Amino acid sequence: MPASIVLGTQWGDEGKGKAVDFLADRVDYVVRYQGGNNAGHTVIAEGRLLKLQLIPSGILYPHITSVIADGVVVDPRHLIKEMDQVRETGVDVSRLVVSGNAHMIMPYHLELEKVTERFLGKNALGTTKRGIGPAYGDKAARIGLRIQDLFDEKIFREKLEVVLREKNLILTKIYNRLPLDADRIVEEYMGLAERVQPHVIDTGALLHQALIDGKQVMFEGAQGVLLDLDHGTYPFVTSSNPVAGSALASAGVGPHWVDRVVGIMKAYITRVGAGPFPTELVDDVGERLGTRGKEFGTVTGRQRRCGWFDACLGRYAARLNGLTELLVTKLDVLSGLDTVKICTGYRAYGQAFDDMPPHQSVFHDASPIYEELEGWHEEIDECRVFEDLPKQAQVYVRRMEELVGVPVSIVSVGPAREQSLPVPDPR
Repeated sequence: MPASIVLGTQWGDEGKGKAVDFLADRVDYVVRYQGGNNAGHTVIAEGRLLKLQLIPSGILYPHITSVIADGVVVDPRHLIKEMDQVRETGVDVSRLVVSGNAHMIMPYHLELEKVTERFLGKNALGTTKRGIGPAYGDKAARIGLRIQDLFDEKIFREKLEVVLREKNLILTKIYNRLPLDADRIVEEYMGLAERVQPHVIDTGALLHQALIDGKQVMFEGAQGVLLDLDHGTYPFVTSSNPVAGSALASAGVGPHWVDRVVGIMKAYITRVGAGPFPTELVDDVGERLGTRGKEFGTVTGRQRRCGWFDACLGRYAARLNGLTELLVTKLDVLSGLDTVKICTGYRAYGQAFDDMPPHQSVFHDASPIYEELEGWHEEIDECRVFEDLPKQAQVYVRRMEELVGVPVSIVSVGPAREQSLPVPDPR
């Protein structure tokens, strides 16, 4: 089968950009299937450092067509800016294509998200304030503007004026903000149309024909499974669905094309913003992981919370997405510790759980059950084969594999493409 899905299995920031860049050398299409410019994928290869937010991580390969699918929300101003930044590094962006069905992030989405988060105060969700949630909300309410609307000023203006009647009432009457001017938005967005139009096609038809022709297609998720709108730690989630099933719905292809689902798992675990985190470390070890792992958000620069690897959440991600293999990142960050821990279960309200608890209150109050393993002190970033890793590091990876119930195919020991070690089948 010619299609695969690559997704994050934790709260995002697992290293999906590096993983997709490494895995994509033999594929023909890389498809971003959800989220917007609230996702940050860092790719280091061929002497270049790219911090991508909308553009798929396969953009460094000249043979790959990079696709932004229907289910992504696109700020056209940011898209143009990101294309220019990538082009300035010497990377060709002419093979980037965007679905005309993708919904647009509009100025009122950014404005509304800022005032809403401020209004929520201590209950704020910690969003990136990029307008993602409000854009998805308008999509569900069927009042969104899509990329294709850029190319018909009459339709664009009609839709915009209908939406602004409501949005300006909210901004002025509830939040005491100035109203947004329709003429100014029309002028700005019509000015973007010429730059965007060469990249806009029917991406669903493109991918369908590619699959029929036997081309290799890789679907790239943003954020992580635990931030999924339906299956994550709601309400501390994103506004779209990073799970594997969403890739097919977004791109408009059937499930029979997919035979490989790669879950990206950090060797420890992090999350940004508010929400429950049973294995969070608020001690020197947590600070050490954050410092060694350079745990700051690609998009916002916010410091990430760090904790021990959680096998319960790993098993949850495995069954939710039908994972066929794991790619473990940032194993090198654990070097130098006398012992390393893995969460194998939880205790809450007098009960034991070995999977994601079914009720949010239980998860909020869950205490981790740890298994302790021997650590290693050698730095491993120069290792190039799995067998070169210290014995304790190999044992740790094999234990992750065993507890999650999915084989590990690759271990990453650094940010560069060549710091990715194939893991032999233990059988």
